[in-house]
Amino acid sequence: MRKLLNEELGRPTIEEYAAVEKLPVVVVLDNVRSAQNVGSFFRTADAFGIERVALCGISCTPPNREIHKTALGSEQSVAWSYHETTLECVEQLRKEGYTIIAIEQIEDSTMLNDFRAEEGKKYALIFGNEVDGVDQAIADIVDGAIEIPQVGIKHSLNVSVSAGVLMWEMFRQLK
Repeated sequence: MRKLLNEELGRPTIEEYAAVEKLPVVVVLDNVRSAQNVGSFFRTADAFGIERVALCGISCTPPNREIHKTALGSEQSVAWSYHETTLECVEQLRKEGYTIIAIEQIEDSTMLNDFRAEEGKKYALIFGNEVDGVDQAIADIVDGAIEIPQVGIKHSLNVSVSAGVLMWEMFRQLK
């Protein structure tokens, strides 16, 4: 089998991508400290047509050389916003009608394989800091939580890997 060349993939230009209908999903980064993780969020959001990435607290913002290393230009195609605090971001998204969901191991969380996205609903998925996860103050006010089932000896995935799993599942269910 022959690998396809980039030109054969039929990818849109940045201008064409701006007009593509996006999933009603905002990805919220709650103090994600690694710029390369932030870049991975952008790249994955671009791949799955996510509406926007909301960068909060210490999460760095474009333009940034370290973000670009993993985003590879998708930081220019994906809409983004910056918020001084995740709480400020969540309050704004709630006013805009989003269902707020933490991606975290929380009491009464829904396992991803049991989660069903509802058509016509808007979702804000909150991903936490690489060490501390989603801040407890934010976990206290979410509408729900999704947990990724795992069977290994570790209790977590890299935040950008978790993002890829969740964004794919939202794409799969809503597209």
